[in-house]
Amino acid sequence: MGTHIGIGTLARRTGVKIETIRYYEHEGLLPSPPRTPGGHRAYGEDHVKRLMFIRRSRQLGFSMQEIRTLLELVDGGGYTCGEVKALTLEHAEAIREKIADLQRMEATLTRIAARCEGGDVPDCPVIDALLRPADGLG
Repeated sequence: MGTHIGIGTLARRTGVKIETIRYYEHEGLLPSPPRTPGGHRAYGEDHVKRLMFIRRSRQLGFSMQEIRTLLELVDGGGYTCGEVKALTLEHAEAIREKIADLQRMEATLTRIAARCEGGDVPDCPVIDALLRPADGLG
């Protein structure tokens, strides 16, 4: 059996908080490790690798369900590069859609702010725009 590390060491090595590690275990993304005779978690290198995979996936914006799917492909051993590519391209499309939504929001906020002189008067075009129905924001 390889070298075992505790949860604190796992957290430091991976940059993932202890609470998050426990959450991933609870959600089934990270297998529960064996316990030492004293009852402490005994993580191995496989846990480190898997946790780094999860962390990197989260940094790239993959949802928990998308990560679960990727891990299921890996765990099943029958994954293909094509399946991973398809999931990645779907995720990239979702990011493009979010970027477009954010650009629309930014443009709307910029237009609303341009109506405001920024003075000391209590009337504010920004507040007025926010009080109108959503279709009145453009």
